[in-house]
Amino acid sequence: MGSWLWAVSILVLAVHSSVSEASSTADLFEAWCEQYGKTYSSEEEKALRLKVFEENHAFVTQHNSMANASYTLALNAFADLTHHEFKASRLGFSPGRAQSIRSVGTPVQELHVPPAVDWRKSGAVTGVKDQGNCGGCWSFSTTGAIEGINKIVTGSLVSLSEQELVDCDRSYNSGCAGGLMDYAFQFVIKNQGIDSEADYPYVGMDKPCNKEKLKKHIVTIDGYTDIPPNDEKQLLQVVAKQPVSVGICGSEKTFQLYSKGVYTGPCSSTLDHAVLIVGYGTEDGVDFWIVKNSWGEHWGMHGYIQMLRNNGTAEGICGINMLASYPTKTSPNPPPPPTPGPTKCDFFSSCSEGETCCCSWRFIGVCLSWNCCTAKSAVCCDNNNYCCPASHPICDTKRNRCLKVCIKFSSVPSVLSP
Repeated sequence: MGSWLWAVSILVLAVHSSVSEASSTADLFEAWCEQYGKTYSSEEEKALRLKVFEENHAFVTQHNSMANASYTLALNAFADLTHHEFKASRLGFSPGRAQSIRSVGTPVQELHVPPAVDWRKSGAVTGVKDQGNCGGCWSFSTTGAIEGINKIVTGSLVSLSEQELVDCDRSYNSGCAGGLMDYAFQFVIKNQGIDSEADYPYVGMDKPCNKEKLKKHIVTIDGYTDIPPNDEKQLLQVVAKQPVSVGICGSEKTFQLYSKGVYTGPCSSTLDHAVLIVGYGTEDGVDFWIVKNSWGEHWGMHGYIQMLRNNGTAEGICGINMLASYPTKTSPNPPPPPTPGPTKCDFFSSCSEGETCCCSWRFIGVCLSWNCCTAKSAVCCDNNNYCCPASHPICDTKRNRCLKVCIKFSSVPSVLSP
């Protein structure tokens, strides 16, 4: 009898412990949702995400309990994604045609390099960006490398447009479906420059190329150089001079949930993600690269990861030595485009930038008074009271509307503007 009661007691304790643990994880999930602003479309979706969160929580707990782990994991912004979902949305490096384009330059002369370099401290690195659910990592690696060399050469740090590369660099690259930095460097050279992020902002999806923005050449490069594959000494020499674009394997689950410390893998050398090396150092006798990622500041060490350097293999940790390249620049950037000013109507009158002067009172062919149409390059109507935008240039003042063509062919007219 006593033996039976003991067994029942053990079972009750086990069930109570399991319920408490589940309740604790559910509470943790609610706090995590609040921290990262996560909401779900239905209770079923939320229950599914909780299950994934629980699995990732167990994985993180198991890894962090290892006594000899050189890095730790955390329930970061990707903790409600399965490993498959994460890989499908956050990578985008396409090295398949790299061998047909790569042109290895003259090896950099081996010089004494500092024991540690961090280009962030020199102001040559912009803030951490977030590619979102677009496989445009290659564009972020490209802009990061160009931003770095531009700062080093000109003294000016300008955040550049990944969206321009995603939208317009389509000869070989495929926007959110993946790309390669060498092709992107070629695109910037051929286009004679690249626009700023402020003028051509990132939206995280494929869009038609904005041809007007494409003409804005805020920063230029003269060329690019590929570092010989699997040559870590050459890679170190170049990183001591500027940030470098590299491909890595970023699809490991430990990479998804990385938090801090020197990442030692294990990981394969199958390249599927593009990042930017912005420095190197040594801590407690362990050499590492300082790597800028494009998954936002809520991942890793505020968007960065320390990856093991000198790991004893030619390809390096996660293949980081295999496909490295960097832009070259000696020429100055073109002068900035002139700032648009007011639209001059006559010697005494003007309209604001982006407006059109329309005469409101004319005497013997001379305009004595002007109105400002709030559309650029607008058409002034004959009644002197209204105007039509360039997209609908025909005035129909009787019906108070603007037409694209003659009224019998027009479908969606625009309303007249006073």
